[in-house]
Amino acid sequence: MSEPQRLVTADGRAVRYFDTGGTPDAPVLVWHHGTPQTGAVIEPVAAEADRRGVRVVSVTRPGYPGSDPLPGRSVADAAGDVLAVLDALGVERVVTAGASGGGPHALALAALAPERVAAVVTLAGIAPFDGSPDWFSGMASPGGLQAALAGRDARMAYAETTEWDPEQFTARDFETLEGPWGALGADAQAGSAEGPVGEVDDDVAYTSPWGVELRSVRQPVLLIQGGADRVVPAPHAAAMLERLPHAELWIRPREGHVSVLTAFGVALDWALTQW
Repeated sequence: MSEPQRLVTADGRAVRYFDTGGTPDAPVLVWHHGTPQTGAVIEPVAAEADRRGVRVVSVTRPGYPGSDPLPGRSVADAAGDVLAVLDALGVERVVTAGASGGGPHALALAALAPERVAAVVTLAGIAPFDGSPDWFSGMASPGGLQAALAGRDARMAYAETTEWDPEQFTARDFETLEGPWGALGADAQAGSAEGPVGEVDDDVAYTSPWGVELRSVRQPVLLIQGGADRVVPAPHAAAMLERLPHAELWIRPREGHVSVLTAFGVALDWALTQW
């Protein structure tokens, strides 16, 4: 596994990132972590990438361990940190993928750097908030996102009393967490260990204007969604499909929010065909 590294941005913030390294001509995957996580390249992602000779770069979003907070940040702001890391590393071309809350950031990176991003994959990615109550339909525990609509302070107050709801996960999700993707659960706990700031600012960013428009993403996009997902329900992927000019949607009907990640290997194969 890669060791954490540190970048200081132009505005003086510390940003933590991870880089698995590789040969100079290796394809590069930018992995965008979910909410909450540390940004580390977790073992199942690293393993699938290594089998294909792919280098992985992952950047910890502001407010999570090792990256300074940026209150009021948009999805595009966090994607801008990724571009700063890629510039520092001298990486010019990537494919990008994100799971859950990482999905918006993968799409934003493609919108911000169309000449550098070859393709995008989202797994269980959340759609831009459309102002409709239907956006929350099918979510087992939408309270955090609903609180975020009232702003950062309201979402922070919600974080003081909320408890994780196991009903968000299906039986297949729990089975997946008993295997290699168990690293995801451990990393999520580490991502929130220093407090709720990263998660709070993520939720506010998801329910606010992203700073980019999906229609500006001109690259090929693969949306992968679990039909049984109780965290980010399937209509989110369908809504994004309508707005993305060159997207396709793979629905995995029996998968939940975590178990859909078992498709990551085939998703990476698809992305590499666009390289």
